Amino acid sequence: MKAIGLHQNHPVTHPQALQDIEVPVPELRDHDLLVEVKAVSVNPVDTKVRLGGDIPANGARILGWDAAGIVRATGPLATRFKQGDRVWYAGDITRPGSNSELHAVDERIVGPMPTSLDFAEAASLPLTAITAWELLFDRLRVQEADPTDNNVLLIVGAAGGVGSILTQLARTLTGLTVIGTASRKETRDWVLAHGAHHVIDHSQPWAPQLAELGIEHVSHVAGLTHSAAYVPQIAAVLRPEGQFALIDDPVDLDIGPFKGKSISIHWELMFTRAMFSTKSIARQHALLRRVADLVDRGDIKHTLTQRIDGMNAASLIQAHALVEAGSMIGKVVIVNS
Repeated sequence: MKAIGLHQNHPVTHPQALQDIEVPVPELRDHDLLVEVKAVSVNPVDTKVRLGGDIPANGARILGWDAAGIVRATGPLATRFKQGDRVWYAGDITRPGSNSELHAVDERIVGPMPTSLDFAEAASLPLTAITAWELLFDRLRVQEADPTDNNVLLIVGAAGGVGSILTQLARTLTGLTVIGTASRKETRDWVLAHGAHHVIDHSQPWAPQLAELGIEHVSHVAGLTHSAAYVPQIAAVLRPEGQFALIDDPVDLDIGPFKGKSISIHWELMFTRAMFSTKSIARQHALLRRVADLVDRGDIKHTLTQRIDGMNAASLIQAHALVEAGSMIGKVVIVNS
């Protein structure tokens, strides 16, 4: 079958950064689905693995951790889906990715695709939706916050892929006041359009901007980008016994400033459940099913902003370059046309 892979780690400008290749159809494990991939989106994790991830000794690394498609076969213990079902998922970073004609994925991390979206729109959501849901409800556990308190969630980098969904989930499913950070007019407008009550500029001191909104401290902070650089400001605006969760990969993270306020720190990686086959692995199936319902009700919007037709190396290189530029709003999706 056709796939797009890499044999060496190269910058996106290298002619062999990604290559069109032929690989065998994957064999299914007990809980697997074989999915005909109709669309994929590119996330920062794709570019990071392309640049520095492990390469199989006798083959190519196939990237891709967002997909929408049609079930073509099921493993012997798979019971949640049947042939012909439309599904969406973000996959498992320890297995070959979705940049291929057919893809094997554990059904416990797969959900039924929203009926109101096409494949391209659906492929823009799974990884960011899982990350945002787990950060909000499994790491920060905002559902346990005292509803009589004035609970405020500050989302650092709210115009990005995860921020766009996190803002919507928090606004739709919690009673939190949601504040996003953004610095450009187009990103500020995007954050407000996706449900934030307020927007502040992360390039300027945060506390005075929050004070202008009548907010002295926030109860929760979601750090989606440049977390290490923002530690002093996060420590300043979080209330005592507040909570901070992050998803990025700071080389050095000095958590000393959090001690005085007994701030709790949480890390979110949406691949953890699949990587370790945790007892809670099927929660990803459940949350994707719930998010699909929210999408079909109109409570959650997809984040597709750029569509590229043709599942091939040239299209994926174009998408990787867009993501690496660091100025995208929303998601870029490649459609298997």
